[in-house]
Order: sequence, then structure tokens, then C-alpha cells
Amino acid sequence: MSTKPALAYNDAEKGTLDLHSPQLANLAKDEKKAADIEVFAVQSLKKDAPVTPSNVAKPPPAPAKPAKKSTPLWVLWIIWYNSYRRFFTVVFTVNFIGLGFAIAGKWPYAAKYPGALVVGNLNVAVLVRNEIFGRCLYLFVNTFFAKWTPLYFRLGCTSTLQHLGGIHSGCAISGVAWIVLMVVHQFKQKYLFNDSILAFGVITTIVLFITICAGLPWVRNTHHKSVFFSVIHHSVFTSPSSVFERNHRFFGWTSLCMTWVYTIVTNAYDTADGKFDHIGRYVVQQQAFWYTIGMSTFIVLPWICTRHAKVDIELPSPKVAVLRFERGMQQGLLARISRSAVKEYHAFGIISEGTHAKYHYLICGVQGDFTKSLVNDPPRRIWTRELKVAGVSNTSTLYKRGIRICTGTGLGAALSTCIQSPYWYLIWIGSDQEKTFGPTISGLIHRHVGPERLLLWDSKLRGGRPPTMKILKEVYEYWQAEVVFITSNYVGNFEIQHGCKEAGIPAFGTLWDF
Repeated sequence: MSTKPALAYNDAEKGTLDLHSPQLANLAKDEKKAADIEVFAVQSLKKDAPVTPSNVAKPPPAPAKPAKKSTPLWVLWIIWYNSYRRFFTVVFTVNFIGLGFAIAGKWPYAAKYPGALVVGNLNVAVLVRNEIFGRCLYLFVNTFFAKWTPLYFRLGCTSTLQHLGGIHSGCAISGVAWIVLMVVHQFKQKYLFNDSILAFGVITTIVLFITICAGLPWVRNTHHKSVFFSVIHHSVFTSPSSVFERNHRFFGWTSLCMTWVYTIVTNAYDTADGKFDHIGRYVVQQQAFWYTIGMSTFIVLPWICTRHAKVDIELPSPKVAVLRFERGMQQGLLARISRSAVKEYHAFGIISEGTHAKYHYLICGVQGDFTKSLVNDPPRRIWTRELKVAGVSNTSTLYKRGIRICTGTGLGAALSTCIQSPYWYLIWIGSDQEKTFGPTISGLIHRHVGPERLLLWDSKLRGGRPPTMKILKEVYEYWQAEVVFITSNYVGNFEIQHGCKEAGIPAFGTLWDF
């Protein structure tokens, strides 16, 4: 696509055409007639329309800033106490009730098998973050519940899949609480235990505690140096700095090794004679041993899919790198990439025309150390995992019609959904989009997303941000959508998601692990 400054527009491209989608013609009789959207002149990505003074969109005078509207407290509460926190509350509460019974001596199982409760919680924490398990969950939901089930049920499925991190966090913290109780009981009866068991118990507890602390939001955000858009839970995904992820991974693997050692020595030791003579069959028969086997398997499996893949890098502007890989993909997936096979991996939304396509693409905003290195020293090969991560956009197949709204490089998480389904409307807000993102991305848009379901807002051309909620409400009514998926930065996500909740529009926004 040409990047010449002179661009061309017709009525449909400018957004000044009355929008009556041909896809609405066959809707059921009881559905409302498509409403005309109040139009806005938007930048076209068409490359072959004639340029005339009458059809080139001109920026209007910058509108006066509206007074900031306060968000109702009930909206703030509902969005804050989302499914993530509800899952966390349930898991945390159940475990700490169990801890209370164990401390009071009212739960014999906890006294006899404390290690199983420790590793069992850690096992679940790892499982819900496993890529293979996640793909299986998404596949099951999308296969059996798409479109025919009630809307509230489908929205519940999407919310559950997006917020599985609440189970992850709840089980991880509970696992550490159980191991603290286990070690404390061993110290109370230290005359029965070998000093090495007590030492390994303390070390394992400390390493697990550090691993969990490293994953807390305020710790992560303090040590993050780069932010780019993607959707691991559908969203802006904050890329860890090298220091953060290397430390987190080091302590994670160390925790796994120490859990193995502690599990084996604890079960091998016979308190009756003070010797390590419960070996072999006895250790294998213990619940904690098999929980640790499961946890190790869930951790190792994704690494088996790691490959050193060929990559082509396009640099349309200093702000963006577009990576091209071989093989087409279904919509709603994420790719993890790294310069190293074992060091920090960064997740980006995948753009693809479908599983039949020859290539798939990643949009990398050049802001952090890793993405800057893609520009300064473009690699010919890069490490990636062949098994891609399912993001919440993957549940778009559940809905009959939807809207995908994104800002900037958030397009990387949104475009595949709109390319592969004619029932999804794309709203993209950015600055100087065609020049910034280049001909490859622009070409994908104008080849696959028709003007009847596309609204572009160039903030540079328009002289500022759009009235986002006004546009979104009109498009929601016109498109007769069931749901809105949002990919934006923190401020944009906050405004849109809270606006949608107040307006009664079902919406799923950017998720940071809380």
C-alpha cells in the first residue's frame, strides 16, 4: 500500500454514508431496523480511490473538553469485584476454613496428609495457567455453547475463562499457607524430625513465598519497563522487564525443585526410628508424590512446543514492528516470543486470515527493551511456542454479533476476529494509522473488513480523541451486537468498560492480573 500523503476517500470510507449493512437484511422480523450512525470523517485505508478536494476528510476544530463525569459507585464496585476476585475469594475462603479446622485439630486428613494439601493447591494453580488446558477449555466451550445458549450463559462462559487467574492466585497463596502450617507443626515436634527436613521445609517455604511476591501486581508494575498490547486474558498485556521475568522464572523453577526434594525427604523419613527408610514404593504411594508429578508435567509440557522459528520483520515506522511467521491461525490466539529459548517470553496478539492462510502476523509496539531490539537488530529466527495461547477473544465465536474496539497496537488482538467473522464490527482508534502500521496491516483491513462494519478514528487527522462512548452506543444499536470486546490502555479501558456497564452494554475489557 502506498504511504503517500495524499489519500482518497469516498462516502463509505469517510463514514459519511448512511450505514445499512447488507448482513442485517436477513435478520428476524422482530429485530430493530438498523439505525443510522451519526457519522464521523475517518481516514481510509483504500489505496485506489481518486483524490479530489471534495472527498478528502478535513479535521474539524478541536472540540471543547467535556466536563469529566463521575462513575457511579455501583459501577465501580461491580467492575472491581469481578469474576477474578470472586474466584479468589471462594478458593481463599475454602482453604482458610480448612486451615482453621486443621489448627483446631478438627480435621484428621489435614494432620495426616499436609503435604497433599500443599502440592494439591499448587497443582491446581499451575494447571489453570497451562496453555494446553486453556486451549481445551476454550475448545469445549466454543464447540458446545456457541450461539444457541442464552446470552447470560455465554457471557458467563467468557467471564469465567477470562478470570481463571483468580483460581490460580487463590490456590498459590493457599498452598503457601498450608506449607507454613506444615513446617510450623514439624518444628513443634522437631524431636521427631531430622534437621535436614526442617531446613528443606524452611527453604521451600521461603522460595515459594518469594515467587508469589514477585507475581503481585504492585511488584510486577514497579519492575515493568515496557508495555504493549495483546490479550493473554484479552487485553493490554504488560511485558515484564528482563530483571522481573528472569527472577520470577528462576524462583519458579527453584520452587519446583525444592518441592520435589521436600516431598521426597518428608515421605521417606520414618519418625518411628529416625531413619530415611521409607523409600521406593512407599514414597510413590503417597498423594503428595503424584500431585508433584502432575504439577511438573503441567509446567514442562508447554516447553516441549518451543521452536526456533523463521521470522520476517517489517518496520513501517519507528513506533511499530510487524513480525511475519509462516502458518495461518484461528482467531483469538496469542504468540509468545523470545530471543532466548529459556529466558523472558513476551506475548502478542496474532493477526491471521484463517487457518488456511500462509502467514500470521504480530504487531509489536516499539517501547520496551525487547521490542526496541527487534528494530535495532532484527532477527531472522526467533524462539516461539508452536502451541499458541487462547485469549478471551477466542470466545467471539459464542456470539451472533459483536463489536471489537481497540486503540493503537491493540489492533493486534482485535483484527483476526473481524477478518475471520463477518459478524464482528471493528472500531480502531489511533494516530496516523496507515503511516504508523504500514501496508501489510492496512492491506489486511481493506481486503477483509468492509466499510459497513469498520470505523477508523485517526486522532492526528481529527485533532484529538473521539467521543468514544457516543460512537460505541450508536454502533452497538446499529450493529445489534450482543457483546463488546475492548483492547486499550488503562485509561481507555477504564472509561469504555465503565461506560458500557453504566449503559447496560455487555463488555469485556483489558485484564491485568490483580
